[in-house]
Amino acid sequence: MTNTNVGTVGTKTYTAADEMIESFAQMGVRYLFVNLGSDHPAIIESLSAFKQQGRTDIPEVIMCQHEMVALSAAHGYAQVTGKPQAVIVHVDCGTQNLGGAVHNAARGRIPVFIFAGMSPITQEGELMGSRNEYIHWLQDVSDQRGIVREYMKYTNEIRTGKNVRQLIQRSMQLAESDPKGPVYVTAAREVLEEEVTPVSMDQKKWRPVRHTAMAEEDLAEIIQALTEAKNPLIVTTYLGRNLQAVDELIQLSERLAIPVLESAPSYMNFPSNHLMHVGYVWNEAKQDQMLANADLILVIDSDVPWIPLTNRPQQENTKIYYIDVDPLKEKVALWYIPSDGFFQIDSFTFLKQLNKALNQKESLDVSERWKSIESYHNQLQVEKVRLERSTDEGRITPEQVCAHLRNVLTEDAVIMSEAITNFATVNKHLPRSKPGTYFSMGASSLGWNGGAAFGAKLANKGKLIVSLTGDGSYVFSNPTPVHWMSRKYEVPFLTVIFNNEQWNAPKFSTLGVHPNGIAKQSDEFFTYFSPSSDLAKVAEAAGGAYAVTVADPNVLTEVLTEAVNVVNNGRSAVVDIRVIGR
Repeated sequence: MTNTNVGTVGTKTYTAADEMIESFAQMGVRYLFVNLGSDHPAIIESLSAFKQQGRTDIPEVIMCQHEMVALSAAHGYAQVTGKPQAVIVHVDCGTQNLGGAVHNAARGRIPVFIFAGMSPITQEGELMGSRNEYIHWLQDVSDQRGIVREYMKYTNEIRTGKNVRQLIQRSMQLAESDPKGPVYVTAAREVLEEEVTPVSMDQKKWRPVRHTAMAEEDLAEIIQALTEAKNPLIVTTYLGRNLQAVDELIQLSERLAIPVLESAPSYMNFPSNHLMHVGYVWNEAKQDQMLANADLILVIDSDVPWIPLTNRPQQENTKIYYIDVDPLKEKVALWYIPSDGFFQIDSFTFLKQLNKALNQKESLDVSERWKSIESYHNQLQVEKVRLERSTDEGRITPEQVCAHLRNVLTEDAVIMSEAITNFATVNKHLPRSKPGTYFSMGASSLGWNGGAAFGAKLANKGKLIVSLTGDGSYVFSNPTPVHWMSRKYEVPFLTVIFNNEQWNAPKFSTLGVHPNGIAKQSDEFFTYFSPSSDLAKVAEAAGGAYAVTVADPNVLTEVLTEAVNVVNNGRSAVVDIRVIGR
């Protein structure tokens, strides 16, 4: 680290805010998702001066009319690229408005840098930026970082402009080191206005923690267990966050004829059309056949590989090996899946190491197991086709929506799914077979879909981004700011709403606990939205989106084809499909 002479930006002196923005640029941050307030004058001055200079290396500002959309957009961008971006919000109020997006980033292991200003720390002009507005006293809270501390990998306050760059570098290093996650940093106005000396730092000295290999004796134990198993199984949820890990998983599965079961997948982990793919599990009460019969299970990158109460391994001596960057789920209060081994290791590193070791061994004859699993895979496809048939009532089913989408979309289209009670339906009936073409939020706070689709498109402008959402989660996503941003920044994507005119999830939860209760008998769940709002028109009014509502299954293909064409020509589209809900 070296200090250089005091610099200037445009006609002003060099400040801590300038140092912050240049730090982001050095770390590869391309976008600042911002919702600005009275704590950001120094940042606004800095960004304006850099723009006046014609600096093209400075991150582009994306104005977000709601903070949850800002963080969801950064979330989606990081999922697609693996690269963290920065979110800037306003004091305690803006921090609280991040809402459930904080939970999603934390549980989804999404690296993102969140900066929030603080009320000025002086009130009589002692320092530049001293309090001069009524709200500065109201927004002065004793523990602003405490609002989000439970969900952050790291929080800190910048107390002097002299080490802004070092603290930002440390924050990003922690955010990008597994298990990845969001970080939250604050600073008062006076600190950001502080005149500082520019600092030069070697970015290579602040890289994320490197992944280590599995110990040889542990690897040998797993290999022996795999070769001795009669019915091995792999369960995963988010292995596909590293695209290279998918190819390694395919190699392992094919070599030993090990079927792959996806549990509530948040990425495309394994090609759905592969003969070793044996389906998906979510909250189903029905026991999965593959899970029940497995005598050895490799759980690789999964928080909840099965629901112990209703769907779990059934063999008395099933061996379980847990491979994950966070194998003990240290931030989940109640969690335990007794296993023969827990290994804190990156899945790509583990699979590459395992495949290399297996390549040095004599091949096993797994032809009979392959045939058996292939037969099971094909049975699943037959069942899928049966469920996609038209109903006697002529109503649209979620399965039909997915089938029509499957016929309209190319294999390169990227699905961002927040279909909630139709999550499993989307997985089964709109399967993806290319890494990087399917994402969900990997958590449970609704409203991720709109911002995430915006961020995904911003990261991958050459691909069609398709956001799948329920009507409830569409409303939670703040569609007004989402589609205003879409038009302003020319970031078009397709939104398909599975509109069952209700919050279906609370209804399902109630029936799961009280299957024959009073709510069931009276059909009163306090979840019905009828009459439904004209949801597509919200996007049309806010951002000029192409807006269509569909209730006739006979026009689905026509409408979806037109919507895709509209998006490909540079305008967002929202198709509100009224599906069977009760």
